[in-house]
Amino acid sequence: MADRTDGDSGSDSTTDSGEDDPRRADSDAQSADTLRERAGENRLKLWLFFEADRRLVAVAGALIVFVTLVGVGVLTPNVTGHLRSGDPIETAFQAFIGAIITGVTLVVTLNQLVLSQEFGTLDQQRDRFEGTMDARETVADHTDVAVSPSDPSAFLRVIVEAAAADASALRDGLGADTPDHVAEAVSDLVDGVRSNADTVGDQLDGATFGTFDVLSAALDFNYSLKVFDARRIRNEYEDDFSEATLERFDELVITLELFAPAREHIKTLYIQWELIDLSRYVMGSAIPALLVSVSTLLFYSPGTPGGSVLGVPMIVLFVSAAVTVSVTPFLILLSYVLRIASVTKRTLAIGPFTLRNTVDQDE
Repeated sequence: MADRTDGDSGSDSTTDSGEDDPRRADSDAQSADTLRERAGENRLKLWLFFEADRRLVAVAGALIVFVTLVGVGVLTPNVTGHLRSGDPIETAFQAFIGAIITGVTLVVTLNQLVLSQEFGTLDQQRDRFEGTMDARETVADHTDVAVSPSDPSAFLRVIVEAAAADASALRDGLGADTPDHVAEAVSDLVDGVRSNADTVGDQLDGATFGTFDVLSAALDFNYSLKVFDARRIRNEYEDDFSEATLERFDELVITLELFAPAREHIKTLYIQWELIDLSRYVMGSAIPALLVSVSTLLFYSPGTPGGSVLGVPMIVLFVSAAVTVSVTPFLILLSYVLRIASVTKRTLAIGPFTLRNTVDQDE
């Protein structure tokens, strides 16, 4: 018995203990193809972590902060007298000024980290370029295209379509004397590859790099499970296959393995892109946040503003709005880091390794 692990999308054999067996539930989740199915988590949570526009998440966070502060202010006894003393406001906005400056410094550091990947001597840049071109030529040669596409989504689509074609060729090449259980195992593998490739190919069609669409589709291609299954079936039933069929297995595995570094490269480019956008938005929001914090600290006069709106004291609305603007850079940072961290966690390992649940099985 052994723990079989698989990169970011592995699968484990199910047990025969019934539908309520938690081991079987884990296996079902891992053997699914799309990220949402493999994760086995709430759809809203996955949408928040991965799919949602990061600016929308930041705005939603700001609304939650504002509404919460207003609600707490309305429910707090003598909130007007408490705020008019000036002490809590002065203390809070002094902290905000320091936090905003520290946050901008952190973002500048992140920018330097991203930019450092682009620095290098002439020979280093040449080696980097030649390595990229060699990889592209390898993909072109193996997938039988004249030139591998320059667009990231089209580049990945070429690989998944080649995997689907190799899978079909594998099934078509089976001999008439292939045992039924072996043919069924191969057919299941081929159906899984083709179905997953068709789904991901449709998602990649027209997807634009810079949005999450390209990486989202790439995460849905469960290549590592299929590499494992193809190698397992090839080794387990090797005596039942002809030399030509074994070569087709090797072709399929090579194509699937090409997807791994391609996806990692696209993921790296996307994270760099996201960090650049994060830097721009944080630095852009830091200016109004800093102005509001400094103005409130220097010019706020206890006792103003007076009156109320819909029963809510104006001073509560004023302070809540000022706090919301002041924490906006942090909310933007949080929204972007949430996605980057979630993607990184789902793709920590490359190849046949699972860093989540595993199920013992005979290999």
